[in-house]
Amino acid sequence: MFTSVLMIEKALTSADVEFVTTLHGDEQVSFHVLLQPRGEQADRLLRAIDDVALGELDEAVREGETPEGDEAKGMGERALAVSLQALRATGDTADGRLIGNHPLDALKAMVEEVGADEVIVLTDPHYVEEFFHRDWASRARHKVGVPVLKLFSHSKA
Repeated sequence: MFTSVLMIEKALTSADVEFVTTLHGDEQVSFHVLLQPRGEQADRLLRAIDDVALGELDEAVREGETPEGDEAKGMGERALAVSLQALRATGDTADGRLIGNHPLDALKAMVEEVGADEVIVLTDPHYVEEFFHRDWASRARHKVGVPVLKLFSHSKA
């Protein structure tokens, strides 16, 4: 069985689930999902810049409404539950947890804990962070000791 640590920031869409569950053909995959709710990540300005770069001006204006703290945690728990259920529905195994501060430390710990074969980082584009190689995937490549695959979410959750 192939072991993947999947790092996400929102609920997986059906297209995302199909994408990650077919990466290894017919081989069974054990997914260990880490989810950091969007409100817990970058500051609002960086998120707004990403929205503008994607042409989503309405989203940029609403960044101030992004839940944070306990509200973000509640939404994150629901997103994680939905994602795990969708992964399990494909016949693969999946477990997961929410992460707060220090996502790369949590990622490294999970990779070591489960003996992961790879890390998949599946997020919306974060242009500013990616340009400066400060996104999760770029930073993880120097920290986790296994291959890191960066994928973009296919559509809105």
